[in-house]
Amino acid sequence: MTEQAHPEWDASYTAGTPAPWDIGRPQPAFVRLADEGRLTGRLLDAGCGTGENALLAASRGADVTGIDVAPTAIARARAKASERGLTARFEVADALDLGRLSLTVDTVIDSGVFHVFGDDDRARYVASLAAVLRPAGACYLMCFSDRQPGTWGPRRVRAEELRAAFSDGWAVQSITAGTVEINPVDGTTQVQAWLAAIRRN
Repeated sequence: MTEQAHPEWDASYTAGTPAPWDIGRPQPAFVRLADEGRLTGRLLDAGCGTGENALLAASRGADVTGIDVAPTAIARARAKASERGLTARFEVADALDLGRLSLTVDTVIDSGVFHVFGDDDRARYVASLAAVLRPAGACYLMCFSDRQPGTWGPRRVRAEELRAAFSDGWAVQSITAGTVEINPVDGTTQVQAWLAAIRRN
């Protein structure tokens, strides 16, 4: 499927230096989830970037679809899959309109997407996730935390905001403090994050 490109996101992947979040390897939190056997079945990576977390899941046997609004990121994800001999589907699509994929999955992963949305789009995003995740399916979501000092980067998220966003039709099973690894920004290589495990009712 093709969607209208979002130039501001695509520019993140065509600039001379890698985007802070495009670290060239899976996030450690998702490696731990994979090691625990949680990245299984039909899996959607919403906002997959260049595909590292999605390809991790594919390497562990999941039936993976990754979507992103940035065509350059999707092209790189497809190239990585080919180079590594992994089977995964990567499509340019909008995380706010996942229903258009005509897809039902067992598991959704989100590494750094939820925190880019304002209040109205957060509600749209949660509804979009519900459109593809089967009842009792699992969502693992990692976002910037209000524990992160300073003002650099995306909007900070409070644990209470996550609980509120997923209060209707979902069960928030856990919200765990952790970190996201990034490419160096002002000497910083990791930021404070929440990892939420959420189940669809």
